[in-house]
Amino acid sequence: MVTQPDTKFAQSGDVSIAYQVVGHGPLDFLVVPGFVSHVEQAWEDPSFTRFLLQLASFSRLILFDKRGTGLSDRISGIPTLEQRMDDVRAVLDAAGSQRAALFGISEGGPMSVLFAATYPERTSGLVLYGTIARGAWAPDYPWGPKPENEETEAWLAGWRKEWGGPYSVEVWAPSMEKDERFRQWYAKYLRLSASPAAVINIFRMNMAIDVRAILPTIHIPTLVLHRVGDRVINIEQGRFFAEHIPGAKFVELSGDDHLWWVGDSEAIVNEIQEFLTGERQTIAPDRVLATILFTDIVDSTKHAAEMGDRRWRDLLDSHNALMHKEISRFRGRAIKSTGDGFLATFDGPARAIRCAFAISDEVRRLGIEIRAGLHTGEIELIGEDVGGIAVHIAARVLAKAAAKEVWVSRTVKDLVVGSGFNFSERGVYDLKGIPGEWRLFTAER
Repeated sequence: MVTQPDTKFAQSGDVSIAYQVVGHGPLDFLVVPGFVSHVEQAWEDPSFTRFLLQLASFSRLILFDKRGTGLSDRISGIPTLEQRMDDVRAVLDAAGSQRAALFGISEGGPMSVLFAATYPERTSGLVLYGTIARGAWAPDYPWGPKPENEETEAWLAGWRKEWGGPYSVEVWAPSMEKDERFRQWYAKYLRLSASPAAVINIFRMNMAIDVRAILPTIHIPTLVLHRVGDRVINIEQGRFFAEHIPGAKFVELSGDDHLWWVGDSEAIVNEIQEFLTGERQTIAPDRVLATILFTDIVDSTKHAAEMGDRRWRDLLDSHNALMHKEISRFRGRAIKSTGDGFLATFDGPARAIRCAFAISDEVRRLGIEIRAGLHTGEIELIGEDVGGIAVHIAARVLAKAAAKEVWVSRTVKDLVVGSGFNFSERGVYDLKGIPGEWRLFTAER
C-alpha cells in the first residue's frame, strides 16, 4: 500500500484549501482538478495512485481540492472563476512554489488559462486535458449544454437524485463500467468530494464560464491533450484551444474515457513528461505473470488464546522471519504478512511449490502447522503490493486446504509438468466471487 502524502491547508481569504505535495522533481507541477476531487480518497484507487506517482517521478507534484469540494472548506453560493484562480495562487504560495507548470483538467482548464494569462511569471507551462473554453452552448461554440433548457434541467435533476452512486460511470469512464471495485470506489469518491447541491452549483458556475477572449493573450508554452472519443467533452473543444492559443501543441489521444487516470493513462504521462522535460518516461510494466503463494497458520486463534498476547507475538515474529528466509531462498518476493499468514510471489510455479513444502517443514520446529494455496496468473503491481483477480483466486484456493496441505489450481499443475511433482485431484469448486468452476489439486512430494 502506498503511503499517502500529508494533507495541509492553504489560506485563500477566509477559505481553507486542502493540498498535498508529492515527489522531489526539478519542476513544480500543479494539478488543477476538474469537476470535483478529494485529495485523500484519490489514493485509494490503484489506477489513480499509479498515475499520480508517475507524474511525481519527474516533478514536484502539487495536488489540491477546489473550494467547496473535497477536504477544502464548503462554501455558500457559487464560486467565481477569479476566486478559484486566487485559490491556485494561495496553494502555490503555501507549497513554497515560485513558478509551476499547471495541469488544467476538464473544468479546471479555464481557471488554469486565466492564471497563466494573469501570472505568466509564475507559470512555466500549461497542460490542458479534456477541457472547455466556454461552459454553455453558443452559435459559434456549439458543443456545450444550453442554459435554462428542459434537457439541461432534467440532467441536473438526475444528478440530485442519483448522486451517491457511481454516477454516469459509463459516460465518464466507459472502460471501467463493468469493474465493480472501481464503481464502488468512484461512488465513494464522488460522495466525499461534494454534496448534491454543491455539484449543481459547480455545474451552473461552469455554464457561466467563457475564457475564449483571453486565449490569444497566453504566451506560455501550452500542450492540449484530448481523447478522440471523450463522451463528456467533445474533442472539438480541445481543437478550439489549440487553434486560439498561440503556438499551442495539440495531441489527439485514443480512447473514450474522460477520467484521465483510467484507460491509456501512460500516454498522457508520456506526453506531459516530454512536453515539460524533453524526455519520455519508460513506464515499468504494471502487470506481470507470477505464481502467488498464500500461507496460513492452522488454528491460529487457538494458539493465540493458549499462549497469550506476548508469546503469540514473539511466535509470529519468528514465523515471519522464517517466511522471509525461505521465500528468498526460493527466489520469491515476500509481499506482506496477512496477520497469521503470508503472501508471496514467484517467477516460477515449481519454485513456489518447493518453497511451500520447505515452509511447512520448517514451521513445525516452532510448534505450528501451516496450509498453502497457489495459483499462477497475471498480477497487478501496486507499489510494494500486488493485486488482481489472480491474487483473489490464490486466496480462495488456500481456503480449501487443511493442515500441512499444499493446494494448487489446475494452471499451476499444468505448468509444472516434468518437475517431479505428483498431484491428487480434489474436485471442481465454485470459488467465492470468482467466475466459473475451478478444478483443484493437492501437490504431493
